Amino acid sequence: MKKGDKVVTLTKAEERIMQILWDLDKGFIKDIQENFPDPKPPYNTISTIVRVLVKKEIISFKTYGGSYQYYPLISREQYRSDQMGKLMNNYFGNSLKEVVHFFSEKKDIDIGELDEALRMLEDLKKKKS
Repeated sequence: MKKGDKVVTLTKAEERIMQILWDLDKGFIKDIQENFPDPKPPYNTISTIVRVLVKKEIISFKTYGGSYQYYPLISREQYRSDQMGKLMNNYFGNSLKEVVHFFSEKKDIDIGELDEALRMLEDLKKKKS
């Protein structure tokens, strides 16, 4: 999710609204509000954050009379890729080896997930060979 060469970073509140919009595909403010857990934020708060996301060109809208239906301009996958790239660059020197080392130090890794990660890395290695 880039404007020019700059990766756009979302606040926690913006990211939460994006998670809901990605799940909905499109929605009105009331649809977004309904998908928040209780206690739900006020309608006006959501509306304000949505307007910021429109200004940032992260979402857009279609007008139906006086109502606006919002939809994402970027996919969850694009955002995830940008955020992972930023995380790897800023904290792991852009090194997959450093990421693996970080997680290898954790004591609460699920063995099943570790086996699956190893299979994925082996598949990636075969594709690159």
